[in-house]
Amino acid sequence: MTSSPATPPASSFAPDSLVLNRKLPLWYQVSQSLRASILGRSPDASLRLPTEERLAAHYGVSVLTMRQALKELEEEGLITRHRRRGTFIEPAARRGAPVRLLGSIDAIVAQQSGEPTTVLGHGPEPVPGELAEYFPDCDSVVSYRRLRRDGTSGEPTNWAENAVRPELAAGIEVRDLERWPMTKVLRDSVGVRISRITDTVEARLADPRTAELLEVPLLSPILHYTGVTYDASGRVVDVARIRYRGDRFSFSVTVEAR
Repeated sequence: MTSSPATPPASSFAPDSLVLNRKLPLWYQVSQSLRASILGRSPDASLRLPTEERLAAHYGVSVLTMRQALKELEEEGLITRHRRRGTFIEPAARRGAPVRLLGSIDAIVAQQSGEPTTVLGHGPEPVPGELAEYFPDCDSVVSYRRLRRDGTSGEPTNWAENAVRPELAAGIEVRDLERWPMTKVLRDSVGVRISRITDTVEARLADPRTAELLEVPLLSPILHYTGVTYDASGRVVDVARIRYRGDRFSFSVTVEAR
């Protein structure tokens, strides 16, 4: 009598590290960081999250703060919580559609994570004229082009172009861009100390290439996002230009009084 091979056990779920910004609500930062870890987890990772106590110790926050962060993810539908059994990731959970202006690098990573991504191409090219002001000391940049799709329907949602300084591109693994946004790759894989990102969002009409990639009519409305990333010395290291389908996304900003 022969026995069938045992199914390999799922790897344990390990959330990313987080540097807390004391100017922002701690529960919010933790929820966004954990959200990015959930959406970017390995396919064989366990669906069971560590206990509240372990997560609180991992992030360096109180258990009450951790509970508030988990409540946020539960309301979004990313996790379910069962008394005495634990907290579990919803395997069919989808990321939300709104594009939000957020207050930390980890929050930006979280918003950009989770959608199936295809790298359309990459390579060096002369600095585009509209980006010359950001790269005054460079003759060329390395361009990366990616298409993101909805994880359920397969419908294209946005496509992105990143212009990166050539000396940094040598440390970028293209396969990492199929899983993580450029911001995370530059920070965690290349080791860039990111100081800030300046975002601009405007309404535009779909040009021929955008219409083809996003499968929308020519000259239909899109949201055009430009994100300029600076390192600790104030130097621009990456300029991202992302075209979002106008029928799938909205843009909201929350301003809090101090």
